[in-house]
Amino acid sequence: MTREHLTITVDELNALIAARDAAFAERDALRGELRVTKAERDLVKEQLKLMMRKLFGASSEKRDARQGDLFLNEAEQLAPTPATQPAQEDRPEIEVAAHKRKKGGRRPLDAALPREVVRYELPADQLVCPHDGSELVEIGVEVSEQLDIVPQQIRVIRHERVKYACKVCDRTLKVAPAPLRIIAKGLFTEAALAWIILSKFMDALPLYRIAALLRRFGGDISRNTLAACVIRVGQAVQPVINLMRDVLLESDVGHGDETNVQVLKEPGRAAQSKSAVWVQMNGVGPPPVRLFSYAPGHHVEHGDKLWVGMREGAALMSDGGPVYDLIAKKNALVHLGCWSHARRYFVEAQEVLPKEARAMHQPSTQFLHLIGKLYAAEARARKAPHRCARLRRRYSRVVLGQIKDLLDQHLETTLPSGKLGQALGYLGNQWPKLMRYVENEAWPICNNACENSIRPFVVGRKNWLFSDTVAGAKASLNLYSLIETCKANDIDIYRYLVDLFKALPYAKVADDYEALLPWKLGTPARKPTV
Repeated sequence: MTREHLTITVDELNALIAARDAAFAERDALRGELRVTKAERDLVKEQLKLMMRKLFGASSEKRDARQGDLFLNEAEQLAPTPATQPAQEDRPEIEVAAHKRKKGGRRPLDAALPREVVRYELPADQLVCPHDGSELVEIGVEVSEQLDIVPQQIRVIRHERVKYACKVCDRTLKVAPAPLRIIAKGLFTEAALAWIILSKFMDALPLYRIAALLRRFGGDISRNTLAACVIRVGQAVQPVINLMRDVLLESDVGHGDETNVQVLKEPGRAAQSKSAVWVQMNGVGPPPVRLFSYAPGHHVEHGDKLWVGMREGAALMSDGGPVYDLIAKKNALVHLGCWSHARRYFVEAQEVLPKEARAMHQPSTQFLHLIGKLYAAEARARKAPHRCARLRRRYSRVVLGQIKDLLDQHLETTLPSGKLGQALGYLGNQWPKLMRYVENEAWPICNNACENSIRPFVVGRKNWLFSDTVAGAKASLNLYSLIETCKANDIDIYRYLVDLFKALPYAKVADDYEALLPWKLGTPARKPTV
């Protein structure tokens, strides 16, 4: 081949170079598509693993012992086997060097419970000694106890108001006055109202089950009657709720959270619309207050008014919802972030990893290890509150610095759409609020206390599903507020409600209502004594 045949023009050379560059670009594009496809595939795998864990896996946080396992026969699971069956009698104490311990056995019944004594004696013809014929005398008793339960007893209280008239003339007639009632001419006594309210809002029984329960014991009461009474009582306690709100707004720390509720008959809204229950609690100093409030939605215009009046500079603890950023800014509150929420993202990131890959070199495991150190420090601080500020300053700040270094190391190099990327993104966005709690020893590390207050409402919602009207929802949340505040103050809820319902009709001025607050009117809950 001659040199003339190898000669090409400049234009032909440029065309060859352009074709080569186009081929390289197409190759890079295909590689990019493959990389994106692999990333998307990994993301789908993560989501599938997480969904399977939520359906069939154990929770990483403490379960509520009252909820149990929906698919577990507790009688079979918890019943002792012959090998573990405790003895009927209490076991004696065993003394060893340096300490004293008791053998395992049945726990004694509460000494404060009323007792009915049943004596078992031998007949007179058996009280003779078989050896010498002498009469046998009593030298003591062997005691065993059983727990007896008396089912609900329904009775009727007949009120008779005596009428008086003058024997001489017929112009004077007097009738003994009737006591005031929380529901004028109401069907139920204060004790019955307290029982109905606790059955619904504490034991999570819907009203139709309460009506069926009453019917079994002779009380043929319709569900509509029960509903009307609950709503009227919930509306009557509003002055007490208002005073509880005043106490909450005077606190140095407030917690906020919200959940969904459905109201069927709300003007201007479809029955399928989701409304909101806003939950508030104070976090510093007695007395503890828990408040549940109804709103048509989760937007800032609904939640902001609940915090109006909280003193400037107080702290607001919440999750990472942007609505709380606006609430804190509008009310000049110090916004604190919740470390439990941040931790949950890393738990999810760890759970999608293969078990053999969950080692300390994994970023999610490293973050969980460091967050665990923060909570360990808080546990030590609770045992010695006077050391809290020092512990946070000298220990927790160092751990926070280690978490920040680890965050900076992985944030820019991790795919944002993956579970680890989501955890890092949440941690990075919330970081200024998450590290703020160490500045004040009274500020909490997380919002768990507020979430725990919501749990009874969520459990009840699974049974009664929705509210019929807005008035019913507001009245119900007032009663939830009283019950949860009594729990927080360790008050006998039933006794308090009975006393409140009796005294409320006689309250006229602010001081009268203030005397009805749970921590003033209530009596301490009875604790078992052994």
